[in-house]
This record gives sequence, C-alpha cells and structure tokens, in this order.
Amino acid sequence: MLIRRDADDIREIRPRAALGALVVLCAMLVLVVRLYQLQILRGEEYVTQSISNYRKSLFVPADRGMIKDRNGHTLVDNRPSFDVFITPAFCKGKERDEIIAKLSSLLQFTPEDVEKVKLDYQKSWLSKDRLERFKPFLVELDIPRDQVDLLEAHKTELSCVDLIPSPHRNYHSAAALGHVLGYMSEVTPDEMDDHPEYRRGQTIGRRGLERRWEKELRGEDGHENIAVDAKGRKLDKETNELLIPENERLIPATPGNNLVLSIDERLQLAADAAFPGRAGAVVVMEAKTGFLLAMVSRPSFDPNKMSGRMRRVDYQKLDEDPLKPMLNRVMNENYHPGSTFKVVTSLAGLEKGAINPQSTIFCNGGYTMGNHRWRCDKPSGHGSLDVKHAIQYSCDAFFYALGDRLGLDLISDMAHRMGFGQPTGFDLGREIPGVIPELKLLNPNTGSPKSHAINASIGQGEINVTPLQQAIAYAAIANGGTVWKPQIVRRIEAPDGHVLRDFQPERDLANGHDGRLDVKESSLAVVRAGLAAVINEPGGTAFRQKLPDLKWAGKTGTAQVVTLGGKQKLDPTTQAYLSRDHAWFASYAPADDPEIVVIVINEHGGWGAEGAAPVANKIVQTWYQMKKEETAAGAAAAALAAAAKMAVQ
Repeated sequence: MLIRRDADDIREIRPRAALGALVVLCAMLVLVVRLYQLQILRGEEYVTQSISNYRKSLFVPADRGMIKDRNGHTLVDNRPSFDVFITPAFCKGKERDEIIAKLSSLLQFTPEDVEKVKLDYQKSWLSKDRLERFKPFLVELDIPRDQVDLLEAHKTELSCVDLIPSPHRNYHSAAALGHVLGYMSEVTPDEMDDHPEYRRGQTIGRRGLERRWEKELRGEDGHENIAVDAKGRKLDKETNELLIPENERLIPATPGNNLVLSIDERLQLAADAAFPGRAGAVVVMEAKTGFLLAMVSRPSFDPNKMSGRMRRVDYQKLDEDPLKPMLNRVMNENYHPGSTFKVVTSLAGLEKGAINPQSTIFCNGGYTMGNHRWRCDKPSGHGSLDVKHAIQYSCDAFFYALGDRLGLDLISDMAHRMGFGQPTGFDLGREIPGVIPELKLLNPNTGSPKSHAINASIGQGEINVTPLQQAIAYAAIANGGTVWKPQIVRRIEAPDGHVLRDFQPERDLANGHDGRLDVKESSLAVVRAGLAAVINEPGGTAFRQKLPDLKWAGKTGTAQVVTLGGKQKLDPTTQAYLSRDHAWFASYAPADDPEIVVIVINEHGGWGAEGAAPVANKIVQTWYQMKKEETAAGAAAAALAAAAKMAVQ
C-alpha cells in the first residue's frame, strides 16, 4: 500500500514539475525577448534618453551671411540679441503651468502668446520621438534688454528656461531696399517636414535675396552640451568636465556665406529719395552687363519690423493697404508702356521696310480709319515727320499710321525680341511675364486686327510690360543689340572673404534670337538719335531735363488707366489720384556711349515729362557725380603712387 501511494504521488508530481518548468521557460523567453528589445532594438534610443536625463543640449545659432553692396558697404549684418527657450523634459505638470505663468508676467504675453507656448509644449511632449521633449523650443524671439535682465534675476525660478544668445538681422537701409533684401520669419511646420535641419521657432528667408539665397546665407548651427540636475539646472564645472567629454562640450557653429551685390547703396538711396510718388518703381541697370545698380519699389516695407514674429494686426494692416506695399512692382506688376513703346514700333517699321530713316508720315492731329479717329497729343498736328522727329516730339499719329502698316504680329515679334512678354530670368525670384498680344489669341469681339495694331503702336490696348523688361529693352537699344539677363548678385564670398562664385554677364536666351535683337545697326542708330533729341533738342518732350555737362537720352510715356466705376466708394482725393494716368520715363546715359539705363514708372503720376523724367534726371546726376569722384580719387591715388616711387628713387 505504501509503495503504491508513493508511485501515485510520483505520477502526480511529474505533471506539476513539467508545468513549473514550462512556466520558468516561458518567463525566461519573455525576459530574453524583453532584453533583446531593450538592448538591441531600442538600446541606442534608451542610452540616448538616459544621457539626456543629465545632459542638456543647447543649440548655438550660426551667424547668417552678410549682404554687401558693390563697394563692400554692409547692407545687412547681424546684431546680438537673446531668444527664450523651454526644455519640456525639465518642467512637467504643475511646474510647467507655473513657469509659463511666470514667463507670461515677465515677458508681457498676450493670451494668444500663452496658448501658443502651451501648444508648442504639447507638440514636443507628445511627439513620437520621445527625445523631442529634451530639445528646447522657442518661446520668445529677440527680447529687449530690460526683459533679459528680468529673466536673469528670476533664473532660479525658471530652471527649464534658457536664454540663448542669437544673431538677428540688421537691415541698414531698411525700407529703401525692402523688396531687394526681403526679410526673415518663423519657419512653418511644412518647411520643417521638407527641411529637418530647421527647428521649431527658427527663422527662414522670405522674399528677395533672403529667400532666393537662403542656402548660401544660412550657415550651420552648432550646439553646446552641459550637465544638469533633474530640474535642468547646470551643474558645477567639475561635474560638467567629468560627465561630458571635452570634444562634446561645444560644437561651434559655421557662419553662412556673404553676398556681394551689384547694387550701389549711394545710388539706391538717391533713387529712393528722388522718387516723389505714392506708388511705382525705379530700375537702374548697367547697359553693357545687365547688372542692377538700384531697384526701388514704392511703397515698400521695413525688413527690420517684418523680421521675427510680427503681430497679426500689423500683417493685416499691410495686407489691406490698397497700395499693396508687399508687391514688388519692378518685376511683379505690369503696366501699359505708353509712348515708351514707340521704340519697338520704330524698330519693327525700319526692319520690315515699312519706313526708312528718311521717309515721312504726315500728322494732321490724328489718324482716321473707317468711322473712328485716334487723336494725336497735338490737336493741330505735327506736319511731316521722319522717325527721329516722331520719337522726339512723341507724335501719336505717326505711330498710328506705322502700326496700321505693320500689323499687330510684326510689332509683337519685335517686342518679344526685346525681352517683352516673357520672364527676364531675374535672379530674385518669381516674376510675371507681362502681355504682348498676338492676333490668333485675341478675342475678335474686342476690335478689328487693325485697331489692335494701332493701339499697340503707342503702347496701349492689350500690351502690358514690367519696369524690369523696360530696362532690358532700352539697354539693348543703348548697347548695340544685346538683350541681357538682369542680375543683382556679383559674387558669393566665404566668411573669410575668399570668392566662392563669381557671376558674369549673361544674355537672355529666351527671346529666340540668342540674346540678340538681330536688327541692323542703322536701325538702332535712328532710334538712338530720336531718343537723344527727346532731351537735348528744342521741342523734345523732355527738353527741360537737358544737362549742361552730360548728354543723355530717353523717352517720355503717359499710360492711360482704367476708368473707375461709380460704384467704388472712395474719398474724392483717392478718386482723383487713381484716375490720373501713369507717368513713364525710360532713359540711358551717356547718349553717345551708354553705361547706365534708368527706368521710372510713377503710378498715377500724370504726364511722363513731369511725373517721371525729373526723377531720372536726379538719378543720372548722382551717378555722374559719383563717376567724377571716382575718377578724381583714382587720379589722386595714382599721383601718390608716382610720388612715392620718385621718393624711393
């Protein structure tokens, strides 16, 4: 009986032992799998996270590259400032709310600011990447000095808050170069998705050169690693040296590259000061290279105010301004060119044999076709005129007749050769192409083919051009037929000053003629003679702009605007302003060997001879004075060098 009971007990124990072994085996398997997950699959992550518990990494912002004018004068550099950051991992729950409330009081946050900080905190804390909570995020950009002192005084109460020295853009010429330079603003979430090198709260270039050359200007941020306690407070020097290897304590930032422009700051400021209108544009360009010397778009904006975090109410004010200060009128607005377009009709007529330099057309005060009469600016008529004098007096009737002979497509073909009707390829960003009509694309209900050609002959009707296109076209006339691609950056320099990239003049190959007008020099000579007579001979529409010591050439233009409807609710002053014609003046100097082209469009400025030509006059005089000073300085330097050489001998 005893033996049988022992046997039964043994049979009962064996299944229990097997079950126990299975449990132990399963537990061991779970442990092995868990160890594999912790040490192999996610080992690196947990090591990094454990390091982050005692190590705080503060980024060191890179100095953004400077922007200089052609003479090396600084247009944009960086000024020292402080940004405020929070590291979520070092302030949680109730402590988080207390710190945000404290910051709100010290930095005078609005309720909207507080909500943004809380939202950014949540984004960091709830990120799929658990290490994101150890990365500081921006709370406030570029705080004033008194707020810096306040935060320093309360830093023991703000353990997870860091003041990081950050360079911020300093625009020297401000609004005068707003559309050229652009501005900086906070990077968007979409941009961070596309460019992971950006952090939330960092700024990125907007508009102008800041946007176009973002990659060259930006540089590469560094970072500083410090040892901290559980509250994020920096530990003593010895502990820092013990916990953080020397080669990991500071990774220095790499500054961005510098841009050297073709813009001349002195000429730019002179052009901005000379422009009298509420809205319009000025372009000054080298006739023989296509490089811009000055570029004004009015109204403008102050990049210093735009950069960083701008209040919504300020953005709204800019957005609702009827004059559209954010619109770059040089390249993103187009206008009827008016009589400045007569050079296109003249070249088309000379090249196609519709006229020759000696042939004349009689002006009796207008041009009649069927039952419609187009009036000339001089009701009594100019009499018989050749091309030169038709340009000099700006006789509409002459060009009405010539346009009728040519037809719209021949005028349009010459316009395209000169750079109208397509983007110029300017290296500053997006631009509009303007409008050069072709018969096959016109709505037949808008008028007969002849009427379209007649209107186009004097720059009205369907034709629209940008001020930048005008500069390209008049440069081609001035320089003998080269259609340049406009440029504004001369070279890119490394922070130490050595040249990384040097830009050379480029022809605009988009005109279908290999960057050439492809016209006879004799045709250009006739047009140039007419443009010189406009300023330098009695009866010229800009004769009052004649200079005693410099012969220059140009063409006035007065472009009609759309008549305002009675339904618009405008005050009488604004109504009167918006009803006036646009004033144009397209010019170059000197007349005999052109070096610069000056284009002025004064929106609602009235007659071109009064609303635009005087602006170009002041700019040309400034340029000429600068030339004389450069020549004198060069002569003085040469004399000193010669004297020094003689002294040595």
